[in-house]
Amino acid sequence: MSERHVVIIGGGLVGSLTACYLAKRGWTVDLYEKRQDTRLQQHDGLGDNRSINLAISERGLAALRRLDPVLEARVKALAIPMHGRMIHALDGHQSSQPYDIFGKHINSVSRSALITLLLDEADSYPGVNLHFGHEFITANFDTGQVVLQEADSGGHNNSCERGRVVVDADLIVGADGAFSRVRQRMMSKVMINYSQTYIEHGYCELSMGPRNGDFAISPDHLHIWPRGSFMLIALPNLDRSFTCTLFMPWQQFDRIKSDADIVNFFRENFPDALHLMGEKSLCAEFAANPKCSLMYVKCLPHTYKNRVVILGDAAHAMVPFYGQGMNCGFEDIEVLDRIMVDTLQHANASSKRTADLSNRLLRRALDKYSAIRSVDTSAIVDLALENYIEMRAKVVDFKYLMRRFLEGLLYRMFPQRIVPLYSMVSFTSIPYADVVTRWNRQSMYLYRSIKVLAFTAAFGVGLLSARLLGLRLPSPSEIARIVTRKD
Repeated sequence: MSERHVVIIGGGLVGSLTACYLAKRGWTVDLYEKRQDTRLQQHDGLGDNRSINLAISERGLAALRRLDPVLEARVKALAIPMHGRMIHALDGHQSSQPYDIFGKHINSVSRSALITLLLDEADSYPGVNLHFGHEFITANFDTGQVVLQEADSGGHNNSCERGRVVVDADLIVGADGAFSRVRQRMMSKVMINYSQTYIEHGYCELSMGPRNGDFAISPDHLHIWPRGSFMLIALPNLDRSFTCTLFMPWQQFDRIKSDADIVNFFRENFPDALHLMGEKSLCAEFAANPKCSLMYVKCLPHTYKNRVVILGDAAHAMVPFYGQGMNCGFEDIEVLDRIMVDTLQHANASSKRTADLSNRLLRRALDKYSAIRSVDTSAIVDLALENYIEMRAKVVDFKYLMRRFLEGLLYRMFPQRIVPLYSMVSFTSIPYADVVTRWNRQSMYLYRSIKVLAFTAAFGVGLLSARLLGLRLPSPSEIARIVTRKD
């Protein structure tokens, strides 16, 4: 079979890892990224690269592990383990909520450090060519012809004419983010069920520097200042600083118009954080840093024939409150790779070179991927939105804490039968849709158990009271008649 060529649009985390996977499976890879190479020092200050800090957990690590266990170890070396949430009360009191009773943890990692590592990894494969400063314009998804525009029309590509680059691909991968142009082009070719929803909250990224050369607060936790309708969070960095993010409704952002306003807002709601961040630094960062929107995207299908697949945020952008955006995107690649390899082997091929898939088999693999993955990604998009309410309000709610305690107790006693929702999402590779189904079933059994325990306790109290008062207790046959009586 002739050499198979894949064009990847988008050189972020998902695009760069996809390049590694496909190169390992025998594809010749051309990756095109609209921005300049973020690894180059001269481009450090270009563009708006601010983003919420990343938390990598089992699903993301599993995808790295499948590609290369050494790569997983290198990523872990960049990360700081976070074993739980640290809840900051208004009076400054801190309380820890472990993520998992068996000690499992998530990991804080710098986005810029991770993308540098993955781009370097992609660069190390001989079949990968990275092209920066190239913007996707359009494509013919039936022939595989892709048209791009160079940011610098003086480019060196032989097929360049007036800044245009035209390439032919056997497979096109859209990994170009929530506002994906590949997805937009795909929508003109196939009937896609698509939705994009903005929530009424935005965010602003801030920072908390080291104190006396060390972390200002515990580096072993994801810190949360929950305040009902809004919250502040902080994730640790290797340089002993914290990346802080303020989430709140746009109406509250709009009310902050001066340095005095933001200082007073923090003094009223996050006094301990204000002390550690410093008024001057807070004012400078809040004035300079963008106030960004939060939105989520769902779409189906994720593929077109044997020619196109969209991955990561291009297929399922989500709000960041479960820390699963990157993890889900990495898992996309792992799931796709598994399906492609399985399809090849079911055709009695001994090779794992997915570049050897015929067009017919490639379409079968892509169709199967879209059918399976779209259900799971829709589930995690919903879970991520629901977790915002938990983080900003429920973590201090008595009912939530009681359920968490009871569920943790049952999890310790029956770890194969009762698993908390957070543990299933963050510390297993159970498909997201199955997680939701299992969680709903567990919740039903848990609530029934609580009702039975409450009824038993009330009945016991009633019996004891009757004995103390000398009242005649009904016989079992009388109780049965009362329970089964039809009015």
